[in-house]
Amino acid sequence: MLPTRRCPLSQRTTLADVAAAAGVSVSTASLAFSGAGPIAAATRERVLAAAAELDYSGPNPLGRQLRSGRSGIVGVVVGDALRRSFRDPVSVQMLDGLVGTLGEMNLGVLLIPGPTDPSEPPVDPLVLSAAMDVAVLLWASGSADPVLAALRRRGVPTVVVEGIPEPDVATVGIEDRQGIAQVAQHLVDLGHRRIACVALPFDRTRGEGVVDAERLAQVQWQITRRRLDGMYDAGVQPVAVYETPASLVEHGAAAGRALLSGADRPTAVLCQSDLLASGVVLAARELGLAVPGDVSVAGFDGLDLPWLAPDVLTTVAQPLAEKGAEVGRSVARLLEGTYPPPVVMPVELRVGTTTGPAPA
Repeated sequence: MLPTRRCPLSQRTTLADVAAAAGVSVSTASLAFSGAGPIAAATRERVLAAAAELDYSGPNPLGRQLRSGRSGIVGVVVGDALRRSFRDPVSVQMLDGLVGTLGEMNLGVLLIPGPTDPSEPPVDPLVLSAAMDVAVLLWASGSADPVLAALRRRGVPTVVVEGIPEPDVATVGIEDRQGIAQVAQHLVDLGHRRIACVALPFDRTRGEGVVDAERLAQVQWQITRRRLDGMYDAGVQPVAVYETPASLVEHGAAAGRALLSGADRPTAVLCQSDLLASGVVLAARELGLAVPGDVSVAGFDGLDLPWLAPDVLTTVAQPLAEKGAEVGRSVARLLEGTYPPPVVMPVELRVGTTTGPAPA
């Protein structure tokens, strides 16, 4: 008969072992590690020396979480498949700012993807069950968003990025409606009247192609809606709106081929992201069209795209990393038990080489 083997976890040195070696109570040893409460410096040094001798790194973090009632985790719902999100510099730069800020607060991040297919449930099981102190929604459709509704039922404090300000959530956004209006007015001032639009996804069905008025009335995602409204604010009634399933170069290229292949092509294409705009530029090159001589192209985000050289996109720049950091600061306020006021960050029109006067 084989001898019974002890689980490696049961062989670990415990806080009680350290307390015994240091000749103090377990509660005193705990204070030495937490840094909280009254404890003499000499006593703390004795406890830490005993811990080092016994190769003890500190109290079990799970036990500490259970005692504090917190997990130390922020759930970040990206709203799309992770493989697509990590191909988008907008998501990556904003997450970098967010994670860096949370790291300074000793908080971890749980990335939660969105559904990859409309037939999948709209709410990932992690949203329903994972331990998290605060949730961050990067793509919320509005008050009826099923993910936001699930978090509300759980009582999880939530930060919504570029969503609708509401009293029971924190919101961080940008002046994207005004920014799109600026770049649309820029095109109008250059003499363009036949302007097409390449839009971000309308909803979780992620359709693709030129849409009609009925489909335009069905836009659910607030980012897409605001950027369409900004175009209308500038008085632009687009000759065509092309819906894309994601903000990726290949979807912009597909839109460009569809919009620029006909004889009655637009003289300018206004895109709701820089990746979509860069795809339109590549499609124009494929079709033998000069940018901006034959067609002007503008985007949104302010990304550095050296591979698009010699073209430099006309774009509306947003503070991506700082936006992520601001989301992190909103998380901190929620952990303190207060709802911060909505934050709206400015954007800036940057004119590049891809826009010029409308062709005669």
